[in-house]
Amino acid sequence: MFKKVLVANRGEIALRVIRACRELGIRSVAVYSEADVDSMHVQLADEAICIGPGPSAESYLKANRIISAAEVANVDAIHPGYGFLSENPEFAEICESCKIKFIGPSAKVISIMGDKNEARATAKKYKVPVTPGTEGTVGTIAEAKQEAEKIGYPVMIKASAGGGGKGMRPCFNEANLESSFLNAKNEAEKAFGNGDVYIEKLILNPHHIEFQVVADSHGNVVHLGERDCSLQRRNQKIIEEAPSPLLNKNKRLRKKMGDASIRLVKEIGYENCGTIEYLVDDNGDFYFMEMNTRIQVEHPITEEINGCDLIKEQIRIAAGEKLSEHVQNSTPRQHSIECRINAEDPYNNFMPSPGKIDFWFQPGGRGVRVDTHVYSGYQVPPYYDSMIAKLIVTGATREIAIDRTQRALNEFLIEGIKTTIPFKDAIIKNSDFRIGNYNIGWVEEFLNDLK
Repeated sequence: MFKKVLVANRGEIALRVIRACRELGIRSVAVYSEADVDSMHVQLADEAICIGPGPSAESYLKANRIISAAEVANVDAIHPGYGFLSENPEFAEICESCKIKFIGPSAKVISIMGDKNEARATAKKYKVPVTPGTEGTVGTIAEAKQEAEKIGYPVMIKASAGGGGKGMRPCFNEANLESSFLNAKNEAEKAFGNGDVYIEKLILNPHHIEFQVVADSHGNVVHLGERDCSLQRRNQKIIEEAPSPLLNKNKRLRKKMGDASIRLVKEIGYENCGTIEYLVDDNGDFYFMEMNTRIQVEHPITEEINGCDLIKEQIRIAAGEKLSEHVQNSTPRQHSIECRINAEDPYNNFMPSPGKIDFWFQPGGRGVRVDTHVYSGYQVPPYYDSMIAKLIVTGATREIAIDRTQRALNEFLIEGIKTTIPFKDAIIKNSDFRIGNYNIGWVEEFLNDLK
């Protein structure tokens, strides 16, 4: 097992990794920007090293500074968390060349599955269904028009690199193809330094369902069930639940999707935790969308219904150990819901609300978990993603989990900043949500109805 691990991230995920290390008897090293000097991950790590100014481009995205910190601290491994450098194959390669274990899959696999176009081709090769689309990237408007006509409108223009909803534009006819194409390319270039895009058939209002996979270096591969991530705003997930209400009604489809996920993971030689994301249409057909070669923001709901710790499992796998027996033999039970709590004003077009938290009280009680790095007096910086906490609620049934989520949301007491809690509360109370009648397009319709 490792003696010391550097956490190349911030916020709640950094704190999450530090706690896992502590329980495994591993010393932890936090890196932090000047804006994060008072963050809890800095306070609770065994060691902490400043790596630059507040903006992530000058700190958390500086691979050379993170490697320097790792060498100064003499660590055995680096855990990248999610976001930042977690899916950067060059960073994984640098770790390897410096004899530091990257807690994640190989650089080769990250590279293959990180390029969405190549990932599609790989999924297709191993008989995992994909949506109709281009065989490679599309470089010109003329080519885009030709391919869109061939596929048939509506289509989705998508960045080959990156994720998080960046570099994606729907296109419903030729009239708005040029602007959609250019906007997608420009956004992708700014977000990922790579403006390559491809085109695929747009499935209108599908369900977004992902499968959690875990694989070790000894040939053991399992999936731990699915998460329904269909509740999204501007392609950003806001509420997730496990298991999916849709697949509860179609267990045959659940098995087919689970089997496809296992097959893909085995064929590409994947190791560590990862997520395979699918779209499911109204006919019950599913299509591979992408693979995230890292831990997901929403991983806690999978932990709760399986009684496991995925961060610990990541570390153990990277250290060469076999999957834990309870993970290999896990059967999902109960129901879990995650609400992402963001420092945003839902009544002002979700404008970011950085600033000082004057007072913070979080909910508790049976089945309630809050993953956060903030506290009363904490200054929310303006440089990063606005998520400040994750509320994870678990109950014996979906109905119990929903009622408990509503109770927990109403227990939050936060002063000094605006948050998305009222917005999440309104969704949880909605009758469509309560019966599981929603898809990717539901939130936008819900917001329009509120206007």
